[in-house]
Amino acid sequence: MPEKPEPITRRSFLAGGIQAAGLVGLGAVAGIAARRARGEELVWQIDPSKCVKCGNCATYCVQSPSAVKCVHAYAVCGRCNFCFGYHETKPGAFPGAGAEYQLCPVGAIERTFLRDPYYEYGIDEALCIGCAKCVAGCEIFGNGSLFLQVRHDRCVNCNECAIAAACPSEAFVRVPASQPYLLKRVETEE
Repeated sequence: MPEKPEPITRRSFLAGGIQAAGLVGLGAVAGIAARRARGEELVWQIDPSKCVKCGNCATYCVQSPSAVKCVHAYAVCGRCNFCFGYHETKPGAFPGAGAEYQLCPVGAIERTFLRDPYYEYGIDEALCIGCAKCVAGCEIFGNGSLFLQVRHDRCVNCNECAIAAACPSEAFVRVPASQPYLLKRVETEE
């Protein structure tokens, strides 16, 4: 005659649950260790196609100033006389306008005359706070050559990145450290 199975008690149920949780945790630790052994370290980066220029990068980063900096895709830039990432778009702001009409609150964008009517715009990353004001202006009124990126010489690669947690568009993603930058590319028509 077959033996009758023992009834499941609360104690045996909890003991089985704890054992299962322990095995899952052990598997996760083994997986992380295996990934690190293969050299697949991940770092935080901003996907330029998802970024909504909310300004959180300037205020939520644990670094001061933020590890997020504006970068310039020179291949996309039109080298405009009136750059909407450099100048405010309000009455009185014109191509020859002074510093009082600069959009950047810390003066991190440098304007260099090339030849009439062209200027080249560069970013002084030491001054940049990652506020995205220039990026928003460039994208709305210009050609989108300015965008934000995490600079890994400044980022401490927090396991729980405060900016990623505050990002409303989930633009912060983990990417392989071997290819840490997600660059903005020139869109081509096919």
